[in-house]
Amino acid sequence: MLEPFEFGFMQRAMIAATLVGGVTAAVGVFVILRRLAYIGHGLAHSIFGGAVVSFTIGFNFFLGASLWGAFSVFLINQAARRRQIGGDAAIGIITTAAFAIGIAVISRARSFTRDFEAALFGEILGITNQDLYVTAGMVLLIAIVMFLLWKPLVFITFDQDVATSYGISVRWVEAIFSLALAATVVAALQVLGVTLIAAALVIPPVVARLLTDSFPRLFVIAVVIGALTGFLGVYVSWFVDVSSGATVVLVQSAVFALTLGWGVLESRRGFSAARRAERLAGLERSLND
Repeated sequence: MLEPFEFGFMQRAMIAATLVGGVTAAVGVFVILRRLAYIGHGLAHSIFGGAVVSFTIGFNFFLGASLWGAFSVFLINQAARRRQIGGDAAIGIITTAAFAIGIAVISRARSFTRDFEAALFGEILGITNQDLYVTAGMVLLIAIVMFLLWKPLVFITFDQDVATSYGISVRWVEAIFSLALAATVVAALQVLGVTLIAAALVIPPVVARLLTDSFPRLFVIAVVIGALTGFLGVYVSWFVDVSSGATVVLVQSAVFALTLGWGVLESRRGFSAARRAERLAGLERSLND
């Protein structure tokens, strides 16, 4: 049971998955409540294009992907302001175009194919100490931004009009949050890969939403679930010999299924108890009559 902890690459992988799982869940809470799941999925594909181009020209992977993500956010915001173009259409056009650029570059430079399979599906077991430091630094930066944005972001999430009336710049807060979301995607890229990031953003907050109606508790539960499932996913992948990124998402999906199933059973029990109480009350009334 302790065998995975004996290897340095597994230790680094579990630390990275725990950090990334926690931060994606934290950002994901606002993604879910603001119904932005599509932009998280789209940014993952967009940043893939930036990562490919950065790698090809010998530019720093994390810096290049982050800059590309920021540029994508800027383009999406600019396009979405036009009435003729909806926000969802802007996301779809810009992110798929960026993803297509990445595919085109890969097809021209076939020697890079294996490296970008890792970008698509994640290669957490290949994380070096330097990668771990960069990931931890990005997670810390995102956490600081979320802390500083906490009050205005919560305000905007629940009542944008009132937030505006209180002098909160909705446009600036949304722009900074979008950049934090892009940075989260970059941090998760090597851990989960492009294809699985959206699931990690969505599943822990949805599970937390099923467990509580309190926003503070929802946030804490989501972060705990994200961090624990990240750790457990990598740990379990050692024994089942399956991709670590996929195992993380499968563990999260299992937690979601169990939580949903438990909720259904509880609601049925509650419904049955209510019906029994109603019948007993009716019987008591008939006896009294």
